[in-house]
Amino acid sequence: MNKHTKLAIFVAPILTIAGYIISDSYLESQAKEKRVFTLNPENQCDVLAKHCVLVSGEFKVNVYDEEGTTFINSTFPLDKATLFLVDRHEQATMYPLAMEKSAYYWGIDTPLRKNLSTENAKQKIRLIAQIKGGQYISEFYSARRNDAI
Repeated sequence: MNKHTKLAIFVAPILTIAGYIISDSYLESQAKEKRVFTLNPENQCDVLAKHCVLVSGEFKVNVYDEEGTTFINSTFPLDKATLFLVDRHEQATMYPLAMEKSAYYWGIDTPLRKNLSTENAKQKIRLIAQIKGGQYISEFYSARRNDAI
């Protein structure tokens, strides 16, 4: 075995490890870059009947209300989530959601159930969900459906 082959056998593992570390740090920096995605309702939303799913590619968020507490759960773990209830004068009230069981489940007490208490009532809702550098935003209406289960 000549000296070039010996040197190649010695250097190859070092270059492999260094390449792995550099590519991992590059991919991590790419993931932290600010990006904005829109979440669109899958169907008509009725938050009180637990029929509100927002979708962006493979990412899904379910928005629902139980006894005055508004919850969201998502298919990927979130870093932060904020809910806005918008009144008829376009004034938004911010509700920063708190992590519940895990980073997949978030919730906060809101007046959403009271706002939707009458039949055929509707409420404009905005949601911002953050995952690393990505922000998923949505603006939708939740309306009471007559055929709600």
